[in-house]
Amino acid sequence: MNKKTNACRMLDQQKIPYQLREYAWSEDSLDARHVALETGDDPAHIFKTIVLTGDKTGNIVACIPANKSIDLKKIAKISGNKKCELIPVNTLEKLTGYVRGGCSPLGMKKLFPTFIDSSAEELEAILISAGKRGLQIVIAPTDLKQIIRGTFASISEK
Repeated sequence: MNKKTNACRMLDQQKIPYQLREYAWSEDSLDARHVALETGDDPAHIFKTIVLTGDKTGNIVACIPANKSIDLKKIAKISGNKKCELIPVNTLEKLTGYVRGGCSPLGMKKLFPTFIDSSAEELEAILISAGKRGLQIVIAPTDLKQIIRGTFASISEK
């Protein structure tokens, strides 16, 4: 079975080093905390991808640790919006090309402004979705930031 996703192909094309990590998933457990349980990785190292819409900028992407929540006020301010809200889950695939539980900041249909929680800067590697359920990419945060032209920012709350 070919495990290469758009996200993997994008990294291969740019010659950015990464590893793939598979895990068991179910429709009932699509959240990043489940990924941590399945892979045995620290939830602070597993970054979930959240797609939002801002009242001024339109769609934006946030990557935050599995053990934290998005701070809507912080992401709005850092992205140049007055307010941000999560996009409806039923529009996720049409907008990004990815399904819930398999949304990667890499290889979306369009490159949206992306903000990575600043806690990633202290880590050697983080895990992000590879673009399909049951598959994670292990990557250096600085490499991720570079390829998606992202910004490190304080965007999460406990």
